[in-house]
Amino acid sequence: MNYTKINNLLGWACGILATLVYIMTAEKTTSWWDTGEFIASAYKMQIVHQPGAPLFLMVQNIFSNLAMGDKTQIAYWMNIGSAVSSGMTILFLFWTITALARKAYVKYSRTAEVSDAALINIMGAGVVGALAYAFSDTFWFSAVESEVYAMSSLCTAVVFWAILKWEVRADEPGADRWLLLIAYVMGLSIGVHLLNLLVIPAIALVIYFRRNEKTTSAGAIKALLIGVVVLAFVLWGVIQYLIKFAAYFDLFFVNSLGLGFGTGVTFFALLVLGGLCFGLWYSYKKVKPTLNIALLGIAFVIFGYSSFSMILIRAKANPTLNNSDPDNAFSFLSYLNREQYGDEPLIKGRYFDAKPTDIFETGNVYRKDGEKYVVAKKKFDYTFDRTTLFPRVYSDKHEGFYRDWLSLGESEQPGMGDNLKFFFTYQIGHMYGRYFMWNFVGRQNDQQGHGSFTEGNWISGIKPIDNIRLGGQNVLPTSEKENAARNTYFFLPLILGILGALWQFRKQEKDAAVVALLFFFTGLAIVLYLNQTPLQPRERDYAYAGSFYAFCIWIGLGAIWIAEKLSGKINAKNAAIGATAVSVLAGPVLLAGQNWDDHDRSAKFLARDMAKNYLESCAPNAILFSYGDNDTYPLWYVQEVEGFRTDVRVVNLSLLSADWYMKQMMHKVNDADALPINIDPEKIKDGVRDVIYYNDFQIPEHIEVKTLLDIMLSDNQQNKVQLQSGDWANVLPTKKMQYTVDKNAVIANKVVPKEWEDAIVDTMKWNYSMGIVSRAELSILAILANNNWKRPIYFTTTTPDENMIGLNKYMVSEGFAMRLMPVALAADSTADNAPISDVEGTYNNIVNKFQWGNIGNSSYLDPDSYRYISMYVGSLYGETAQNLLMMGKKEEVKKLVLNAYENMPKRPYLMSEVFSYASLIDAMYKVGETQKANEVAARNLKFLRENMAYYTAIAESKPNLEYRNMRFGLASIQNYQRVLTDAKQKELLDEVNKIFETYRPLFEGN
Repeated sequence: MNYTKINNLLGWACGILATLVYIMTAEKTTSWWDTGEFIASAYKMQIVHQPGAPLFLMVQNIFSNLAMGDKTQIAYWMNIGSAVSSGMTILFLFWTITALARKAYVKYSRTAEVSDAALINIMGAGVVGALAYAFSDTFWFSAVESEVYAMSSLCTAVVFWAILKWEVRADEPGADRWLLLIAYVMGLSIGVHLLNLLVIPAIALVIYFRRNEKTTSAGAIKALLIGVVVLAFVLWGVIQYLIKFAAYFDLFFVNSLGLGFGTGVTFFALLVLGGLCFGLWYSYKKVKPTLNIALLGIAFVIFGYSSFSMILIRAKANPTLNNSDPDNAFSFLSYLNREQYGDEPLIKGRYFDAKPTDIFETGNVYRKDGEKYVVAKKKFDYTFDRTTLFPRVYSDKHEGFYRDWLSLGESEQPGMGDNLKFFFTYQIGHMYGRYFMWNFVGRQNDQQGHGSFTEGNWISGIKPIDNIRLGGQNVLPTSEKENAARNTYFFLPLILGILGALWQFRKQEKDAAVVALLFFFTGLAIVLYLNQTPLQPRERDYAYAGSFYAFCIWIGLGAIWIAEKLSGKINAKNAAIGATAVSVLAGPVLLAGQNWDDHDRSAKFLARDMAKNYLESCAPNAILFSYGDNDTYPLWYVQEVEGFRTDVRVVNLSLLSADWYMKQMMHKVNDADALPINIDPEKIKDGVRDVIYYNDFQIPEHIEVKTLLDIMLSDNQQNKVQLQSGDWANVLPTKKMQYTVDKNAVIANKVVPKEWEDAIVDTMKWNYSMGIVSRAELSILAILANNNWKRPIYFTTTTPDENMIGLNKYMVSEGFAMRLMPVALAADSTADNAPISDVEGTYNNIVNKFQWGNIGNSSYLDPDSYRYISMYVGSLYGETAQNLLMMGKKEEVKKLVLNAYENMPKRPYLMSEVFSYASLIDAMYKVGETQKANEVAARNLKFLRENMAYYTAIAESKPNLEYRNMRFGLASIQNYQRVLTDAKQKELLDEVNKIFETYRPLFEGN
């Protein structure tokens, strides 16, 4: 009883401590990436991107009620939901470690007493390992935001703890109920994230070792293979093929029997239920316990998996966010299979430079059409002239990176050696090993690493080692030394983990094999399965959190190794106390101390404020086109949850090429009217005009948009061309487009500032920027043709130029969004892709409307936030200030530069930011804010001087690695020379001239 009480109390203490830390450091609102979508969808029970997370959404919806109706607090309480899930993960990890440690002293006995020294060792191991994971970099990051990974980690912790509970009770009546609990939690976890399923092979090994007194290597391998088969059965058999069979049953019942949609699904569900009931009855009558528990396990997995019914139910209700619209068997199957993202080759595939040799059909895509399912289109794949087993360098979109990484010449073909080199050095070394070392050795900074030696590497804090690994550490700039994301652990957590693994392999070989298997399947096995391409849009360390979880078990057991070594010199109890104290300091305390400042997100608001700034840049009833996740998801959050500017219709261009999303845009949502697309949905349904290709008909003049739309949407064969397949397809016959402007409508709807009315053009003319027309571009053209300037049309400033279909010269910046205006001011620009600014409108937005997420006062900014600063200080503040100066409005410029001084960070983060500051500093001098200008210039020059020395030192041993940073640095030197010369600031000018002299050879070389 004493052991049990202490174990329970310390476990809860660790869990509560971790939860409190996460609550203290949790973000108060939405964050970047998927959290905005998850919060908005959880709040209104909507459909997130494939493959969905229905259980996560339902649980988070419960937490949203704690906001007591305050919509600004809903995101915070959902973040608390992740904090609680993460704290409970630590609780179960503690009990997992103590269960494993206790077996070294009393094997499977639940009643045997342990000595005081053993008790301290066991509990100390639990505290050390659990809190080390609690304060580790990757887990802490996920613990304070409303993302699926915190709850997914909890599912992993529960099932691994549960199999250890079964292991101790395996000889008792009813012990297999623990196996059913595991099956149910795994079924539930599918509704959160699939990572939990990777525990299955380790569970299979635990069962084998427990059920067999005499174990062999062959038996263990067989058990492992059975575990892999079970994993595959759940991953493909239950999750995918159950739905696939149901879909094809529905196809037969609807198309062949003439019954209604869903009847085949219902029949198949009853068939599965009946089969399970019969199997359970049969296994009971024939006394087949293994078959019985297996069938019960399948039943519980399916029962847990039933959370996905929420997806179908809510899709039928057509909520505002209804990703993929999975309201029937086939669209639901596509949703679960993540078909919109494509597949990566795993066993056999192409090289990146391979050429297609043939195309072959792989299946049908069905859509619900009227009262039947019809074949929307065929699936195809290619054969290639060069393929390989175990393909790792397969993406033709990343050829340049592959060649640089593998040192391949411009026309040199990759081989199997290059394939394996990329696997070991990039996929394992860079995309797993680097993350592993981040968590247990140290991290250089939080800049996303693509191979540069100044970005995202691991470090230790032991200078000679870091100097060997990363050239130039001897000239480390102040910006790096003071970087909150620079965390050094001196190898101590790693050493503890290695010692723990050694102790367990010596004392508990079978348990060590189980933990090692968990470590492998949640780490390197994911590397094998994901087969990631380079240049990922964000760091992917969260995918390997389960592997770090397993390693923290060994960190905890490392305390026992130390205790046993000390027990030869002092008594066992004192050795246990001393080892626990040392390990707590070397693990949890060190990790918490180093990681706190860059994991405290309690004062971070930029994602929310950026979304509001986008919307505040728009006139009432506007259409706002966005592009990336970090544009769109925060916009969804502020509109759907906080109800902010719901008159603006947000349109994601990445999704607009899908038929379901284009159709949704044709309906009113919230306070925003439907888009004026006015295209018959039958003409753009799945399989119909998925892509329209450009075919140059050598038309010399510009063609009206309306005429081009009629051609592209025509069902008349005269307006189509015949493909090699024999099919007829619509084409875009010219890229020369024009739109006749109704000046009266432009003026009546106040599309342009009054002083620009004389500059309104009669006809807008442009060259289409793309080689195809997807539904996204078709929609933009249709809106332009039908809107007649009734609703303002905007694009976010971060939308790629190409996605503006060539209209760039008619875009006018009003802050964070660019408005389409038919004015000659933009049309006469020197470059077709150079928009102009509505200077006074932008100034008014900056001074009176925009918020800056507290970035000026935050002690730490994450990379997703500080990478925007260059745009703020350059494109917004700097350019607007210079334009106002040319207009002679010095008072406005003074307000603007003071606003920038107050709201922008008090330190530079990137060389591109230093470069962008020049125009703003120049404006500060010109309106008499010399002291503030000198302050900003001085800190930027210090950053410039120190970082150029840093990049140069690295480039001496690692040529070309810092080209981009050095290019910005050289350009910055020249900018600051110009600005400081004009401002007559001799002291600072002397400083920048000295920097120039240091790098004069580089200027002469260019």
